[in-house]
Amino acid sequence: MEEKEKYFWVYETKIGKITIVGQEDAIIMIRYGAHSLQNARNVRTSLLDQAEKQLKEYLEGERKQFDLSLKPIGTVFQEKVWKALCSIPYGETRSYGQIAEQIGNPKASRAVGMANNKNPIIIMIPCHRVIGANGKLVGYGAGLELKEVFLNIEAAEKNKL
Repeated sequence: MEEKEKYFWVYETKIGKITIVGQEDAIIMIRYGAHSLQNARNVRTSLLDQAEKQLKEYLEGERKQFDLSLKPIGTVFQEKVWKALCSIPYGETRSYGQIAEQIGNPKASRAVGMANNKNPIIIMIPCHRVIGANGKLVGYGAGLELKEVFLNIEAAEKNKL
């Protein structure tokens, strides 16, 4: 099976640079910061531009759901966790244990944490909505400050309803 060509572009946002990676039909990675990928062409595409537009709308509190095709690449377990993350409603949080229970593996909260850490599509697959069982912010690859920014955006918008 021939692998689809990958494209990436670095965009400037109010939280800094974001690297968006896609194929012709789906977003496969969003990373905080400016990154260059050896196996992808540095080409701006309409799909990448649409992802950037939706991210900016989210950061302004204008978008609560993303409507792009996402294809995160990981193990079967990771993909199950990422799918569960997408079911967490905007403005709400879940614990690692709750996600472990949701995927039918209640003793796997540590493994859920590791899968969360490997989430290749930050923000759109909302790993920032997963917190510690004690309600504290824990573990976010781009830093807890950024996790708090995302949760605050969502809390402010949810409180407007």
